[in-house]
Amino acid sequence: MKSYLITDPSYYGSTPDALESALDVIYSHRFPNFAVFRDKQTHEYADLAHTFITLSRQYKIPHVLLHGDYALADELKADGVHLTSTQFEDIIEAKKRGLYVVISTHTHDEAVRAEELGADAITYSPIFTSPNKGEPKGLEDLKEIVDKIRVPIFALGGITTQEQIKAVEECGAYGFASI
Repeated sequence: MKSYLITDPSYYGSTPDALESALDVIYSHRFPNFAVFRDKQTHEYADLAHTFITLSRQYKIPHVLLHGDYALADELKADGVHLTSTQFEDIIEAKKRGLYVVISTHTHDEAVRAEELGADAITYSPIFTSPNKGEPKGLEDLKEIVDKIRVPIFALGGITTQEQIKAVEECGAYGFASI
C-alpha cells in the first residue's frame, strides 16, 4: 500500500523556512512514497515548490510532484505533476515532458477518461466523510472503480485511521492519499 502526502498550507505558512520546518517534522516521522506540493493561495508558489522539491529529495522521497503546473514541474525537475479534475487536457502535454501524471477524479467517467488519456495514477475521492468534499463514495464504489480500470488508484478523502487504510487496501487501491 503506497502512501501519498498532499501538502496543506495551513500546516506550514507561507515562507520557505516555515515549509522546510514543517517538512522536517513530517519526513522525520513519516516516509510517503509520493508527495505533492499543493498550495492554491500563495503568490510565491515557485519558490516554495523549489524548497519542497529540494527537501523532499534530501529525504529521498521516491516520487516528488507539483500541483497543477506541469511546466513548472518540468522546469524544477519534479518527478511529476498532480492535475486537478479540470485539467484532463493537460495529461498529454505533461506526459510529453516525461512527467509522472496523477489526476484528481470524482466519478467513474473521469477515472476512465484519465486512463484513456494516459495518466499514470489517479486520486479517487472522497471515499470517507471529508470536510467540504461532498457525499462520500464509500468502499463499495472504490472497489467498483478498482475493478473497472487498470491505472493505479489512490483512495482520498477522510482517511485518518489504520482501519480505513486497511479497508481501502482490501478494495484493491494502489495506495491512499492524505492531506
